[in-house]
Amino acid sequence: MGLVEAWGGNAIGWFFANLIEAFYNLFYAIFNPGMWLSWIPTINGPMETEQKEALMRFIYYGASVEFFFVVLIIFLTITTIGVINNRFMWGCVRGLEGFANAVGRIAAWAGLLMVLQQIVIIFMQRIFAVSEISIGFGATFTKDISWWSEELKFYNAMIVCLCAAYTFVQGGHVRVDLVYSAISYRAKRVVDMLGSMVFMVPGAMIIWLYGWFFMWRHLIVPNPSASDTLERLLTKARALRWNIETIGFSPNGFNAYFMFKVLLVAFTLMILLQAVAFLYRSYLEFKEGPESEGKFLDKDQLGDPTAELVADIH
Repeated sequence: MGLVEAWGGNAIGWFFANLIEAFYNLFYAIFNPGMWLSWIPTINGPMETEQKEALMRFIYYGASVEFFFVVLIIFLTITTIGVINNRFMWGCVRGLEGFANAVGRIAAWAGLLMVLQQIVIIFMQRIFAVSEISIGFGATFTKDISWWSEELKFYNAMIVCLCAAYTFVQGGHVRVDLVYSAISYRAKRVVDMLGSMVFMVPGAMIIWLYGWFFMWRHLIVPNPSASDTLERLLTKARALRWNIETIGFSPNGFNAYFMFKVLLVAFTLMILLQAVAFLYRSYLEFKEGPESEGKFLDKDQLGDPTAELVADIH
């Protein structure tokens, strides 16, 4: 009998049993990747029985209690090391914020693509009266005008989902300040730490739990459910096959709506990582004092047009 079953009747015992068992689960997953990753080479192709079962394990554990506790022990281990060695924690902050900035800065170009594509659509449809647009050199990619028009929604979704953490790092989100500006520097850092753990993390976790299975229901059949046990999913694996969603809202419209579900999961992951980065930054700024505020913060500099004009005149 495992620790979880042995202490299942006690909430505190259940928590610590899962926490201890998470170490075993983590190392077992690391040293037995074939048990849950062997399906990757078969994406959108035929699978053997073992690969189908591996995929079902991946789906089940991706939003399971076991996975939560594995993530928790990784977080607690890194946090403990960071509290002892602040340079290590600053490295984590720079790495996580750098990742958010890099993804956000790349995804932000989707805004320009959206504008340019809309201009091309208007010209091709209204002036040249064509029904299709082809792009490519040698091998061309041809789709109906309605496909390109509906695809603009995907660019918008990319900006929203992949730039949210980047905007947070840059301080670009709208904030409603009732008491924050009136409290002391260290009190602000405490509010930031509590906000990241009490609001950002739980909110992102709820979205992950819904979004994870919502995504997979549009990629495979039989459809997995959040209420399915691992044994139930392994039973379903016998009939498992790829069934990637390709149905659009119109006959010739955009037919890759499964990508929106993938973006939802990516958005949640990035928000979770940014919540950890914000917690670490707030703790370090609390500990080191006002002189560390904004330390290593990579913020975009748009420049001062007036100052540039004066410099040009001189």
